[in-house]
Amino acid sequence: MVKRKARRSKDEVARLGRAMYARQIRRKLAGEPKGRVVAIDVDSGAYEVGDDVLETAERLLARAPRAEIWFARIGYRALHRFGSRRGAPSAV
Repeated sequence: MVKRKARRSKDEVARLGRAMYARQIRRKLAGEPKGRVVAIDVDSGAYEVGDDVLETAERLLARAPRAEIWFARIGYRALHRFGSRRGAPSAV
């Protein structure tokens, strides 16, 4: 995989991605199953939906090679979760 130089800070990409998702994309994905991943190019507004972060990002980069990507999980506030769920046995 080729390392690309970021044009924006991570905070700026996150701010733009959240705003774009809330304003333009969330309502378009209303019929998508909860838990799928959306990868959004914060420059163009192009996006891809999939089940796997890497595969979804690769599809978006094939369309927009210079994309700066922000990810969201449909129906959730965060893409990933740290720690175990409450009440679930923890792995040792």
